[in-house]
Amino acid sequence: GGGEIARIELSPRATLDSFYEKQLAKLFQDPQPAWDSYLWPPSPEPAPSSLIPSSQIRNLSSNFAAGRLTWDVPPGQWIVQRIGMSPTGVHNAPAPPEATGFEIDKMSRAHVTRHFNEFMGRIFQSIPPADRPAWRHVVADSYEVGSQNWTDDLARDFTARYHYDPLPYLPVLSGRIVNSASQSDRFLWDLRRLVADRIATHYVGALRDLAQQHNLRLWLENYGHWGFASEFLYYGSQSHEIGGEFWTTGQLGETEIRAAASAAHIYGMPIVHSESFTSSATAFTFDPWRLKLRGDWASTLGVNHVVLHVYTSQPSEKKPGLNWWAGIEMQRHNTWFEASTAWIDYQRRRDFLLQQGLPVADIAYFIGEDAPKMRGSHVPAPPPGYAYDDINADAILHRLTVQNGRFVLPNGHSFRVLVLPPQTTMRPALLRRLSQLIASGGIVLGEPPTQSPSLENYPAADRELSALAAEIWKDCDGAARRSAPYGQGRIYRNVELQTIFDDLHLLPDVAPTFPFAHRRGDEADIYFLSNQTDEAVTKSIAFRTTGRQPELWDAVTGAHRDLPAFQHANGQTTIELTFEPRQSHFILFRRPAPPKPSTRPNFPKLQTLADLSNPWQVTFDPAYGGPGTVKFEKLQDWTTRPEPGIKAYSGTAIYKTTLQAPATKSKVYLDLGPLSSLAKVTLNGHPTGTIWCAPWRLEVTDLLKPGENTLEVEVTNTWLNRILADRANPAAPPIAPTPVNISPQAKPLPAGLFGPARLTAPAAP
Repeated sequence: GGGEIARIELSPRATLDSFYEKQLAKLFQDPQPAWDSYLWPPSPEPAPSSLIPSSQIRNLSSNFAAGRLTWDVPPGQWIVQRIGMSPTGVHNAPAPPEATGFEIDKMSRAHVTRHFNEFMGRIFQSIPPADRPAWRHVVADSYEVGSQNWTDDLARDFTARYHYDPLPYLPVLSGRIVNSASQSDRFLWDLRRLVADRIATHYVGALRDLAQQHNLRLWLENYGHWGFASEFLYYGSQSHEIGGEFWTTGQLGETEIRAAASAAHIYGMPIVHSESFTSSATAFTFDPWRLKLRGDWASTLGVNHVVLHVYTSQPSEKKPGLNWWAGIEMQRHNTWFEASTAWIDYQRRRDFLLQQGLPVADIAYFIGEDAPKMRGSHVPAPPPGYAYDDINADAILHRLTVQNGRFVLPNGHSFRVLVLPPQTTMRPALLRRLSQLIASGGIVLGEPPTQSPSLENYPAADRELSALAAEIWKDCDGAARRSAPYGQGRIYRNVELQTIFDDLHLLPDVAPTFPFAHRRGDEADIYFLSNQTDEAVTKSIAFRTTGRQPELWDAVTGAHRDLPAFQHANGQTTIELTFEPRQSHFILFRRPAPPKPSTRPNFPKLQTLADLSNPWQVTFDPAYGGPGTVKFEKLQDWTTRPEPGIKAYSGTAIYKTTLQAPATKSKVYLDLGPLSSLAKVTLNGHPTGTIWCAPWRLEVTDLLKPGENTLEVEVTNTWLNRILADRANPAAPPIAPTPVNISPQAKPLPAGLFGPARLTAPAAP
């Protein structure tokens, strides 16, 4: 299965130029290739004696049979190469032994079809017809198997694409130079581009079509590590749906989410899924509060549908159960699984709002035409408060128009400025299209291209490109003149993006800098802002909208309210907002604002009505190593208690107490203070809600009565403390036997209610 050129030489091999050695090496092996990892400087032209004119290359295939070459050799010295195709030798992983084998040829629809039918097809046929609609998606994960450079019909496809025969240039794959270094470079460029496109259309596109035949949808992660071989945006365009990924720790996340979001946005896919909270950290260290920061961060980058990674099925009742090394133990034996509803609901509300309307962005970064490609250059960097997407040549050629000075995609998503990458190559067809878009009113920032990267129509393509570039940039030299009109649009060169936005009088969408996402629908502008710190923050933030009433929507509680105090000026609405640690707010603008905003504070200060100072009866389940019911005179971290069964406890403990409440007409909140990890509250026998994040409180106005009230709080922590205690005492039967890896450096985590607990109410103005 597969595809890379191999060679058998019948004469001594010439010394390879080091430049070509680099190009022949395996694909970039770092998990995060830079935007220019596959860009090389032009190769220097060697001495004429080192060149192989294509006119002197003979195709001897018809002279070779039964292992024997029969050829009347012309005078002179000749190098005979036998060039064939062999498997890449790469095996699929991770997979169980009985499902492990060679990677299939991902440039062949025939081979992809056979693989699909032998795997997905057999599963589908085994499901009773009435149950098949329960299966909704086929998932193609990130690409991590390296590249290939040939397949059965590639030569025919190559000729149809570039209008020249690739076979005379195959010696370039063994390090030789055909015609010139420039032409050999261009052949390699064409080959890499075709490989990238074929993997997109014949692998992803084939999976999409096959899934659709079974009423399934393909869900794709449009990037890869350790050798991604395609172009991430075009690769993603071939799927029904797109997903990114982010990990709880480390760097994996931003490139992957940006890749998914940009592909979804420019190809009209409303949902940006994400494999979420993947982790290789010590098992059972995460809870919703520890996960919130990273999840909200992903939302500011474009994710609007979290897919929790992973749920491991549990075939037995042994706890804590089976777990994969790359997950967050989201399974039924996890201590906080049943209590996680409030956290799940938060993510549902957040994702629902972020699925409304269209994303708002000001900048489109063209990623260039070269391949492989996994990210754009983003040079110059976007100024704070301006959002961006990456865009590719396919979308520019076939999907982009200009309306009212904005680059517009078919679904209505648009940009104000298109930024070219810091490169000097471009194919003429793309520059012709850019010329049309600029003349129609578009604004482009970038340097003029000087040559085509391709051997197609060489050298006429270079002449055409140079003439058109000279016309577009004729009044913009990048020094004395850094911008110039072109038709109804404008070309900029050698300036920062902020200069362009200042010229356009385009203010930041959000200022000052704050992590945000912005969606715009027919009924509302929806802003999501996330405090990515562990400190409370109060800040006046200006939004690029005016004339409408700001509303705060709380995805934790589901409540929403008007923000009374704001100012309209210069096309902006400025609002003072307060964020608790790790807190996120939705700010919506959907109704006309009153003629005169209020002076009441948007976040009234809270005063204490009563301290919860009575002792607590706390019950720790003996089945989990707990001591039963214990009296706590004050709230404290379980790990600071003297009792071993509490110090090492993992699971749910039930706190009970009584509290005295004064009569009041104000809203009243039960504030438990920081806790670990989740607290389900019952007041006077009525379920009240779950506290799992700052500001660590619930509104209890309707359930609280003057005088004595009964309070019950079920607090659940993670498995880690129990696991560590078991491992520290190997002679005793373990309460939480687990095969997962626990770091030797792991320490017990704080657990329980820490206090102080109190009733609070808004202070009088």
